[in-house]
Amino acid sequence: MRAVQVTRPDGPGALEVTEVDEPVRGDDDVLVEVHAVGINFPDVLLTRGAYQYKPEMPFVLGGEVGGVVLSAPAGSSFSPGDRVAATSTIGGLAERVTAAETLTFPLPDAVDLDAAACLPMNYLTMSFGLVTRGGLQAGETVLVHGAAGGIGTATIQLAVALGARVIAVASSPDKQDLARRAGAHETVPADGFKDAVAELTGGKGVDVVVDPVGGDRFTDSLRSLAPLGRLLVIGFTAGEIPTVKVNRLLLNNLDVRGVGWGAYALPRPGYARAEWDRLWPMLSSGALAPPVSARRPLSEAGAAVALLEDRQVLGRVVVTPR
Repeated sequence: MRAVQVTRPDGPGALEVTEVDEPVRGDDDVLVEVHAVGINFPDVLLTRGAYQYKPEMPFVLGGEVGGVVLSAPAGSSFSPGDRVAATSTIGGLAERVTAAETLTFPLPDAVDLDAAACLPMNYLTMSFGLVTRGGLQAGETVLVHGAAGGIGTATIQLAVALGARVIAVASSPDKQDLARRAGAHETVPADGFKDAVAELTGGKGVDVVVDPVGGDRFTDSLRSLAPLGRLLVIGFTAGEIPTVKVNRLLLNNLDVRGVGWGAYALPRPGYARAEWDRLWPMLSSGALAPPVSARRPLSEAGAAVALLEDRQVLGRVVVTPR
């Protein structure tokens, strides 16, 4: 079958479309015919050998797919022909992939396979982040950095569905427009966001900051929090890992909370599916609908990953192997 492999750590331009062996389904796996692959920032890091997980090369890239079940374990809740979303760390940029049954999820009729390929990583992460780690309550205010990216748009939609007010931070007018279309109540530019947030909240600040960016905006994010506010650390797309001066936490009774969905969910059997089931009504109603802005064939997978590395994506980009 055709697949996209990382053969050397030289970035998206070094990705190779090759013929590889068919995946062998394990006893607890589901074999999926891949119709769409969501490209995520970890894919960029994996092409450069910069991700925390470092698989032996060559390996097939891609960790999030939408597709159709070909076979499943005996007694499984899945049957051939079922439409599913599935997630893993690698292996998805191929015509077929195996995924653990515990990380394979059924789809409501309203969700197409392109959207399915953009759901598990971001929406499960942010459901865990906002509810379990952030303790978000209806009526609170959430500030979202990187609001036009995959994590950002997922956060906006989830927070709105949970009854929160959302202020989105984005670096350009077109990104701010996408954030508004995703449901943000207000948008502010990245430059000078602290003062803009203070004005929008009457000086009170926000209850929760969602930060997948890191870098030099971290301190102003802390300054944007109301008393008892929570800053959720999701990632570091800016490249720099910030440090915390803990006196800021003491003086204003603030929390900085890490959000590592995989580290929490994977050792807990059934947790991922329970989280997915919590999202089901919002998926069925269309409240959660990832904005897919670009589609590329398998032969252009390198260009698709490069779009993320170059910050050229509004919303999500998917690769379609067939």
